[in-house]
Amino acid sequence: MAVSSIFIASELYWGFRIPLHNSDLIIPLNRFRHFEHATISLNFFTHAAFAIILDKIGSKAHYALTLFLEAIAFGQELLLIHFHYHLLLQIILLVSLITTLMTIGHTQNFLLSFVRSTSITFNGVWLIVTGFMLWTPALIPKGCFINLEEEHQVVRCLGDEALLRAKSLVNLQFSWFFIAITVFSVSFYLVLDKIYDEKLDYSTLSRKEDDSFLT
Repeated sequence: MAVSSIFIASELYWGFRIPLHNSDLIIPLNRFRHFEHATISLNFFTHAAFAIILDKIGSKAHYALTLFLEAIAFGQELLLIHFHYHLLLQIILLVSLITTLMTIGHTQNFLLSFVRSTSITFNGVWLIVTGFMLWTPALIPKGCFINLEEEHQVVRCLGDEALLRAKSLVNLQFSWFFIAITVFSVSFYLVLDKIYDEKLDYSTLSRKEDDSFLT
């Protein structure tokens, strides 16, 4: 919640040279992307806040409603990301959204929860990698450069060949990170399984009342 608040503040207020709104309260075109990014964080902030409230209240539908709010957050992020044409990130978000919705009715299904957790981890890692690759000049593919357009920095490429090369590199990186995250997740599970053996069974953090409510 703290990180989401900081991110929202930075997107809306920090580093801007012109007022947030014009005198007629119309949002400038070059500012919409910042409102969209802030909206994504606002939805995750809402999810986290209600997750805490539902846990404190002890509602019978606590776990199901928390998953529902999480699915809404992923759905909205997928919608906004779709219109920014981040195609690879859309795949990760779609997996997170589908598995979250399926987990509402199958809270004790280990595979669903495992895939959901892995996709969320991949989502975070890919966003971090994307940030480094886009805003670090030394890491930008050959033939591409950072260009300031309408108070916003974007990466542009010199010609179709440079653009195609950059896209190919992104596809390769995505595939490599997909393999790495898969290997890490399965290996981590196997290590924990080896340590604890059959001492523990998989279960959610929800109470028995939550499971009986869902069934």
